[in-house]
Amino acid sequence: MSTVIAILAVLAGIIGIAGSILPGLPGPPVSWVGLMLLYFWGNGTDKAGDPMSLTFLLVWLAITIVVCIIDYVVPAYFTRVTGGSKVAGRGAIIGLIAGMFIPPVGIILGTLAGAFLAEYLVSRKSGWQSTKSAVGALFGFIFGTGIKLIASGLMLYYIIVYL
Repeated sequence: MSTVIAILAVLAGIIGIAGSILPGLPGPPVSWVGLMLLYFWGNGTDKAGDPMSLTFLLVWLAITIVVCIIDYVVPAYFTRVTGGSKVAGRGAIIGLIAGMFIPPVGIILGTLAGAFLAEYLVSRKSGWQSTKSAVGALFGFIFGTGIKLIASGLMLYYIIVYL
C-alpha cells in the first residue's frame, strides 16, 4: 500500500507542475494533495529521520491558497496597471486557451493576441493602448505561472524528500 501511495503522491506532484502551466488544471492544489497523501498514508521521513508534521502540511496548504488567490488577482492587476480593461483580461484568457494547442509559443502569443484584439476591437482603444494592455496581461500571466511553478516544484521536491 505504501508503494501505491508513493507513486500517487509523485504523480500528483508532476501533474501539479503541469497544471501550473496548463489552464484548467489546478497545479498547486494537486501538488498539495500529493503532500497530504504522504502525511496521512505514507510512512516516509526526511533525511534527518523526522516524519512530516501537521504544521508543515498546514503551512503548505496556506501557501497553496495564497498562490491560487495571487494567480487570479495578479494578471488582472498587471492588465489594469498598463491601462487595460476587463475585456483585455478576458481576451487574454481566450487567447491562452486557443494557444494551448501550440505550447509554449502558442500560449504566449495567444495571450498577447487575445488581449490586444479584445482591447482593439471591443474596447475600441488605439493600437498603442491595446499593445500596452496586451503586454500587461502577458506579464501578469507569466508572473502567476511562475509563482505556481515555484510552489508546485517545491512541493514535488518535498514529496520526494518524504518518500
